[in-house]
Amino acid sequence: MKILMVYPQYPDTFWSFKHALGFISKKAAFPPLGLLTVAAMLPKDWEIKLIDMNVAHLKDKDIKWADYVFISAMSVQSESVWSVIKRCKDLDARTVAGGPYFTMQPDLFKGHVDHLVLNEAEITLQPFIEDVIEGCPKPLYQTTEWPDISSTPVPRWDLLDINKYSSVCVQYSRGCPFDCEFCDIVILNGHTPRTKSAEQLIGDLQGLHERGWKQSVFIVDDNFIGNKRKLKSETLPALIKWMDKIKHPFSFITEASVNLSDDEELMHLMAEAGFDTVFVGIETPNDDSLTECGKKQNLNRNLVDAVRVLHNHGLQVHGGFIVGFDSDPISIFENQISFIQNSGIVTAMVGLLNAPHGTKLHKRLQKENRLLKDFTGDNTDCSMNFVPKMNYDTLVRGYRRILDTIYSHKKYYERIKTFLDEYRSLDKKPFVVQYEYVCAFLKSLWILGVKDKGRRYYWKLLVWTVFKRPRNFQLYITMAIYGFHFRKVIEGLGPLPQSNILQA
Repeated sequence: MKILMVYPQYPDTFWSFKHALGFISKKAAFPPLGLLTVAAMLPKDWEIKLIDMNVAHLKDKDIKWADYVFISAMSVQSESVWSVIKRCKDLDARTVAGGPYFTMQPDLFKGHVDHLVLNEAEITLQPFIEDVIEGCPKPLYQTTEWPDISSTPVPRWDLLDINKYSSVCVQYSRGCPFDCEFCDIVILNGHTPRTKSAEQLIGDLQGLHERGWKQSVFIVDDNFIGNKRKLKSETLPALIKWMDKIKHPFSFITEASVNLSDDEELMHLMAEAGFDTVFVGIETPNDDSLTECGKKQNLNRNLVDAVRVLHNHGLQVHGGFIVGFDSDPISIFENQISFIQNSGIVTAMVGLLNAPHGTKLHKRLQKENRLLKDFTGDNTDCSMNFVPKMNYDTLVRGYRRILDTIYSHKKYYERIKTFLDEYRSLDKKPFVVQYEYVCAFLKSLWILGVKDKGRRYYWKLLVWTVFKRPRNFQLYITMAIYGFHFRKVIEGLGPLPQSNILQA
């Protein structure tokens, strides 16, 4: 059996890091972990090819070669997804689809995809394989069960051209104990965190180490600290011991809820293990909006202080922010700007609120007759799939003002300095001069230090970093390059959209 695995293309968003990747000659930020894991679950005698359309072209001959074309995607990849499905149909190729986009909206694809293998592959993939072998695969495979992931295999790293990526991914857990109204994670993975063993996680990492990987690893859990007890008693101590043994080739990025800042022991263990970055859903400084969306873990705390605590423990915060809640006052735009600047969150991902299919927010808005269209998954395209309480044009103009302000040269470099003043790295990774990072530095000197309109800010903070924070010099250059990417994305947004939304 010949299986072609296709990962559709991402649009240019904050998350693509497209304009930053050129500095280090990489094609994409992260590889398709889901498809690599599914590939490891297929029969050993099946021939498998992987084409990630973010790093390579999908050719007709690849589609014609395959007995089945497997497609996995998130909603933000929808435009590319439909293009791939059409190409496969035109070439009479049989398609098999799974992953978040297909699982959340399977009715969209009935009659367009031959076989939907939904939810988690540990349960639904094997029945499909058995039916294929018997010659009678069904159009739909799904489940309401949450599988134990203690037997999930090591991803098929051998299918990747790993050097085309700036980071690679592994997964430790699925599920989140919280219940934010706008989030679809609990729909996909449930409330109870299910974890791999420490030995499994290290096995995934060992596979990367054996392939010579010595850079960033993104642990893609939606809330890495969902099971704190196991992390502190088993997983992190084992990871620290293993990382010491292999001389710390990796740095780790993950996602966590803000209550990580309450746990001194956990922050210390994560930093000791090699974690240097956490994505945290801050969402909003407005308590009424946090209450509205059920983000209880962010309430009754000083969020700026929580961010500062994480920075002080060697954990750089990448922050997620949202505007467009029903409870947002007209002052929310200036309040968001003020919070982001004061917090020193350099990588601040701000988006308009949307309601993913199946979420509590989607169901509430449906009852209120406020839904408009499908969710695009792109939180930078100024689209909303529901009628907001605030005037839409006011909301979009305020949102664009946030972006234009926080990613202006002056405000962005001010934020880098605030962060570097607070950041206390525990980095154990040995310093190694890598060719691609030397090239990135030289490119930054030309692009950011000569050609860019904000070159005076670049040079001023570069000199300050050299004399005041020399250990963080590489981190400063990385952040300066990220800023170039974010500004390019904002420039690509074009003129403000005109709304014909009927206001609630």
